[in-house]
Amino acid sequence: MTIVDPIHRRQFPIRTPTSVSPLPADDDQFYFPVDNAAEIRTDKLVLPYIVITHVRSLDGTVLAEAGEFSYEQFPEGEYLVELNAPIRIYLRVAGELTIASSTDRMEFDFGTETVVRIGARSYHEHPEGTVTTTAEPADVMAAVSAFGSSLKTLSCERSLPSLRGHPPKIELGDELHVPDGLTPPETGVRIELPPELPMIYSASSLAYYLGATVVPGEEPRLVTDRGFVHPLDHPERGYEGEIERVLVQSLFFDCVTRTEGLYQIPLHERQVVEPLLDVSFEELYERDLAEQVETYLDIPFDVIREHVPTWLLSTTVTNDIANVETIPYLVNNLSLISTPEENHRRSIPKTPDPIDSFLRGTETQRGQQQTTSDPYVAPTSTDALEHAWLGHGMPIGANKLIKSAFENKLERSSSTEGIDITVVCNEQEMSPEFDAGDDLYGKRDELAFDIDVHRNLSTDELESVLTTPTDFLHYIGHIEEGRFICADGELDIESVDDVAVDTFLLNGCRSYEPGIQLINSGSIGGIVTYSEIANKSAIPIGRTIARLLNRGFSLRSALVIVREQQLVGNQYIVVGDGSIEIAQSESGTPYLCHLDADCEDGYELRLTSYPTVDSGMGSLLTPFINDVETYFLNGGEVNTFHVEKEALIQFLRLEQTPIIIDGELTWSTELNLESL
Repeated sequence: MTIVDPIHRRQFPIRTPTSVSPLPADDDQFYFPVDNAAEIRTDKLVLPYIVITHVRSLDGTVLAEAGEFSYEQFPEGEYLVELNAPIRIYLRVAGELTIASSTDRMEFDFGTETVVRIGARSYHEHPEGTVTTTAEPADVMAAVSAFGSSLKTLSCERSLPSLRGHPPKIELGDELHVPDGLTPPETGVRIELPPELPMIYSASSLAYYLGATVVPGEEPRLVTDRGFVHPLDHPERGYEGEIERVLVQSLFFDCVTRTEGLYQIPLHERQVVEPLLDVSFEELYERDLAEQVETYLDIPFDVIREHVPTWLLSTTVTNDIANVETIPYLVNNLSLISTPEENHRRSIPKTPDPIDSFLRGTETQRGQQQTTSDPYVAPTSTDALEHAWLGHGMPIGANKLIKSAFENKLERSSSTEGIDITVVCNEQEMSPEFDAGDDLYGKRDELAFDIDVHRNLSTDELESVLTTPTDFLHYIGHIEEGRFICADGELDIESVDDVAVDTFLLNGCRSYEPGIQLINSGSIGGIVTYSEIANKSAIPIGRTIARLLNRGFSLRSALVIVREQQLVGNQYIVVGDGSIEIAQSESGTPYLCHLDADCEDGYELRLTSYPTVDSGMGSLLTPFINDVETYFLNGGEVNTFHVEKEALIQFLRLEQTPIIIDGELTWSTELNLESL
């Protein structure tokens, strides 16, 4: 049977020895909240791959943890089993329980046929309401203060992404209106700021995470009801730098402190920082939010700087009041928010001269500039894994955010089917991008793909494709002056009503404008180009992006990896909501491997993780390497592991993983592992 999240398009199959007939079950018997529940009768369950599993008593107390190569036996009793799968799943069983796993199989044996209740919770979040604000900074402060109303807890467990709800939407109007139920929580924390839009925008994620009220003040500072004051204008880091420090440090220590609660796990970050501190995390766990923040900020940031994860997203936001309506979507990703640097305009991205190749534009297009009035702009430079830009302009090396993309995502129709992939190749000479690409999409035992390939479409046929629901469109062909070149003419996206393509890769010259039009017509996000691209380089770029998306990387993460490997310059960018993924990652969080030979008969393996909306900042991962039983905070370089050859082979066979060897990007399934 398959558990399906129809909104977030996630699937998780579970096998049983014989056919079962699920019946509805009460959803209030799993201790943790679930969205739906069913019950079956069976003596055994088998998972398609290993997931971190916690066995709990009915009051939530952890009895044991299971992962790779586990064998756990439990006597007669009642148990709650938590599966950290792409959909959060809970099993409730009465009787014996044995858990056994290898590298690629996990089995739950109940000894005899019994009733197994299964509850599931989606990671998908939706805004609970809408706050209306005027353009007055004081009203905008009140609107941002409402973000904390969506937190599902005020304890340090809110550092878990699943316990942070989506902030309410914001709309501009004639007067301030905060609906009942969206009032700020009583945390005893407030942020005082001069009433200026850029300062309010930058503090939005921090205000949300701390459940803080934002109020006018002469100087930027964080204040608690207990009399604690922390200035937010650091002499070296400045205002935005200090906001970042407070947010990063607060979430980091919340993650460490929560190991005294429901998730008492061996956390790597606690192991390395606790000896450096004179803090009792057991006592700190029992304190309220304001007291915890005070304790955190009394610790110099330099003590933990090298141990905090790399933040996922940094967004540069212009001071346009219209941007306030998009701020909640950035805050939902816990994005760092900054304002543009003074000299943020940039020159047009250069295209390498094509050698022995042709361009994906047409003859009349070559040498022309992108036909748009928007200037090229550069986001603020930060250490974040990914960058975005909100406001007027065409960003270089960053995601161009568009409000309608987030709204389209919220309105996305539900589906219990597999993932629909549509490939269109409208130029025969470009067909190698997909012809040899049987492994680009699909080939996932636990995930169903439906792949449609179209070639040399007419304008009517391409319009039909664009208006047919699909999760991802991979377009290969010529684009001229914002129009798709078809077998019988040109297709202008503006003439197409009701675009049904969720995400896309438009791998043709100057596809920026068509990409923006797709977003405005209903799409969520896509990868496009600013300038001419040579066919010789576009083919490997398209294939690499496709494979990364297939393994669970978001649009934004996939392009970051391709850019860092110098497969592409700044000609390619993401438009719309770059956080969207078209497929789920087997391991929960997609990661990139870096492999170096070690002089001591082994290898150095570094893992770089790319948090997703589901597994965001504050989430955990544990690699199935050797006897590693430690958990790591998600974000950037996880750790470096010394592994022997057999352990490395075993790890790389778990799933198809991108890996960098000698500076070259390849895939674990393409390595001759025995000859390593």
